[in-house]
Amino acid sequence: MSQEPFPRFCVSLLARTNQEALRRMAEPLEPEVIIELRIDSIPRINLKKLMAQKKGEILITNRSQKEGGFFRESEQERVALLLEAVTLGADYVDLEMGTEASLIRKLRKHIDTSGAGTQLILSYHNQETTPGFEGLKKKLEEGRKAGADIIKIVSLAGEMADNLEMLRLIPYARNKGLKVIAFCMGEKGKISRIMAPWLGSYLTYAAWAKGMEAAPGQMTIKELKQVFRIVH
Repeated sequence: MSQEPFPRFCVSLLARTNQEALRRMAEPLEPEVIIELRIDSIPRINLKKLMAQKKGEILITNRSQKEGGFFRESEQERVALLLEAVTLGADYVDLEMGTEASLIRKLRKHIDTSGAGTQLILSYHNQETTPGFEGLKKKLEEGRKAGADIIKIVSLAGEMADNLEMLRLIPYARNKGLKVIAFCMGEKGKISRIMAPWLGSYLTYAAWAKGMEAAPGQMTIKELKQVFRIVH
């Protein structure tokens, strides 16, 4: 089973305004870095203006409050912004598995008919605990059945052993021909963020800078690159 010699980084951009997002997006980034634009953190988002500044690959996420995000409007409005992102040429869009099935199907259909080549990430976030391996496999299958191009499964590590359960999922998924992103959150989950790419996780996530973490235990892009250079 082949794997990349160096991981692909996804840098989460949690901006508070359109202007701040534009300023950050103008900063130089290496080719292996994908920007995750968390549009749920930006009130009165101007997605067309932001996407016009797209340089490299971009992932659009509009995270719901129940999964740790900031979007407060209706589910229809939340998904409508992802539909717009596909039309504007987003490389990836992230939608929670727990979203109403009809809205997932609507987004999937729009991606398939748009010709934009957008990949759909269906994600699951457990902010309280890490399910056992059987529970993680069920979430993987749920994402596959719902039509994900990439399945993202993230949970909180309550103890170090939780990392092993999550990391086991990556070769299991790859052996089934599935693209997966899997790691644990929290201080005890940091090791999984480092190990996951070497096992074949599609992406590893990092914060843009200190104080801009999108999830507990997230390291900055600078910190992660230092670790990977040493390991590599």
